[in-house]
Amino acid sequence: MDRKNKRLLLLIVSCSVAGVVLGGTSSWAESTMCLKATEVTSECLTQDPISKTIQGMSTGLLAGAGAAFGAAWQLRNEE
Repeated sequence: MDRKNKRLLLLIVSCSVAGVVLGGTSSWAESTMCLKATEVTSECLTQDPISKTIQGMSTGLLAGAGAAFGAAWQLRNEE
């Protein structure tokens, strides 16, 4: 692997990890706030917080990887 490919891989991995962390944290906080609300809705009671967090993490993974590919594409076109 040459240096350029290693940098691209590092960019994709770091953006994906950041997306997973942010997506999971925001989903977990949203489900916690939903349960602590003054009026709890039926939608809030039927959602599993763990599956909601995993869904947020997977969305963050895709968003982070997409952002990394977009940034790499932009830098490649500027050269």
